[in-house]
Amino acid sequence: MSVTLPDLPYEKKALEPYISEKTLEFHHGKHHQAYVTNTNNLIQNTPLEKADLETIIKESANDPSKVGIFNNSAQVWNHTFYWHSIKPKGGGEPPKSLMDKIISDFGSFDNFKNEFKQAAATQFGSGWAWLVYDPSDKKLKVIKTPNAETPLTKNLKPLLTIDVWEHAYYLDYQNRRPDYIDTFIQHLINWEFALKNYES
Repeated sequence: MSVTLPDLPYEKKALEPYISEKTLEFHHGKHHQAYVTNTNNLIQNTPLEKADLETIIKESANDPSKVGIFNNSAQVWNHTFYWHSIKPKGGGEPPKSLMDKIISDFGSFDNFKNEFKQAAATQFGSGWAWLVYDPSDKKLKVIKTPNAETPLTKNLKPLLTIDVWEHAYYLDYQNRRPDYIDTFIQHLINWEFALKNYES
């Protein structure tokens, strides 16, 4: 198999009380695993069989004949990125160099938080909200993507993401997506991961 399910970077109970062990059992163990299994089945006996995940995503993006490969492989990548975007005892403020850039590009940290919340809350149906770096104008931006869409295919550098598919929060928050988003920002964001992505 060229694509495998990565381990979570923490124990399944580590994000409680904000994200429950039960949510992670379903979200990582069932949903993420299904995307991995589907990707491997779909690329079997094709030129992408031995390719790395980012190559699979970029080669299948915008190709109607490969939409299944794209949807599943991009979801594998997005989910892996999401697990690293959160951590136990996360949230708060980013390290100074990233904070300075956020203030420079958004006007204030509060403006960034409001824009991020708005993107995550207004993504209709399933999808993602992202903090990205746009190399074309060297600015940080907030974007939202539907379903499996990912900044990788838009020449943007993702720094962190929130998963707003219902399976990410429904067991813990039911239909209260805004509460999940607030909790993500206050208690879960892994700013060190975002800084590492920004610096690279």
